[in-house]
Amino acid sequence: MTTNTPAAGKGAAQSPASVRGGASVPNRRRRRWVVVPIAVVVALVAYIGGTFTQVWKASGEDHARKAQAIVVLGAAQYNGTPSPALQNRLDHALTLYRQGLAPKIVVTGGRQPGDRYTEATAGYNYLRGKGVPDQAIRKEVQGRTTYESLASVARFLRKEGINDVVLVSGPAHSKRLAGIAGDVGLHAAISPANGSPDGRSLVRETVAVSAGRIIGYRRLERLDR
Repeated sequence: MTTNTPAAGKGAAQSPASVRGGASVPNRRRRRWVVVPIAVVVALVAYIGGTFTQVWKASGEDHARKAQAIVVLGAAQYNGTPSPALQNRLDHALTLYRQGLAPKIVVTGGRQPGDRYTEATAGYNYLRGKGVPDQAIRKEVQGRTTYESLASVARFLRKEGINDVVLVSGPAHSKRLAGIAGDVGLHAAISPANGSPDGRSLVRETVAVSAGRIIGYRRLERLDR
């Protein structure tokens, strides 16, 4: 009597171990597709969170020191009158100037659509009214973004042999200003105007700094128009 042994092939039964082994490959692939996005999200959150901390910390640090010029970043003006934000910056720059930190003040900012005055002209008139002599003030009137203004300032100050400056703006802008200054070739210290940044400003600057470090501050400003 002969015993029939099942032949190996299509109809052959597979052991549970072989089934488990065969299913493990697609399972591993699925796990990989899950793990990779999670790792990216975690890295992104850590990057943005770290940048937020840097932006917040920089907003409370004043690095005012002796320099060749004080540069005031523009803000809104109303028919030639500085807005509270711009006046706050101008008053801070005026204090540094009177302390003898620099012999020149540079006011920046172009004309927004519909404006009769540039931000720089409003700043110039305000400082002249406070007794700052004409020869101690420089105007940058073309820039419509922070990058444009600082790049323009760097160009015309370079012709006077100046590149060591103190930058004055709102507190939340400090970290981004430092990055842009390095891009345009200014040796800059940041001295924020008085006040505390609100949460919205800190979030906005965190996004700007996070993106600017990756794509470049110049390209970021172009997208911001």
